[in-house]
Amino acid sequence: MRKIRLRQLLPVTAAALVLAGTQLASASTGSAPGAHQRAEIVRLVAKQTQSQTVDTGQKGHSLGDQLVIAEDLYQNGKKVGDHAVVCTYVHTGPDTLQCLGTFALSQGQITGQALLHLPSRSAVDVAITGGSGTYNGAEGYVHTVPAGSTERHLTFHITR
Repeated sequence: MRKIRLRQLLPVTAAALVLAGTQLASASTGSAPGAHQRAEIVRLVAKQTQSQTVDTGQKGHSLGDQLVIAEDLYQNGKKVGDHAVVCTYVHTGPDTLQCLGTFALSQGQITGQALLHLPSRSAVDVAITGGSGTYNGAEGYVHTVPAGSTERHLTFHITR
């Protein structure tokens, strides 16, 4: 196995999908997304706790290798959930990863995915692909912004 530099990957970790496990503040938009939809804006901080690269083939980055990341999620300094993401290398030179993530919160879970191009030190938007519990039927995206080598600021734009 070969470890990769987290500073290169953290800004694009699809992970990048986090929701609060405490009461969420709803923010209505100027125009309603739909008759039965409501919009929510949720801001959280993700702090990486573990990461591992799984080298499945040739030494170094090759197709099918995986990056596995775990993060704790915080809102107003209080831990509100966990985030896990698995990214698979789908192209090398430059590196491109397909990432799938799940955010576990006390009120339910949210899933998301993104295709990430490395290295990237800029903000990334991750598609919300679904949810459970309170987040059943969730859609939208998560805007992720790097805030150091092991921290990201996340803004969820959720409709359902």
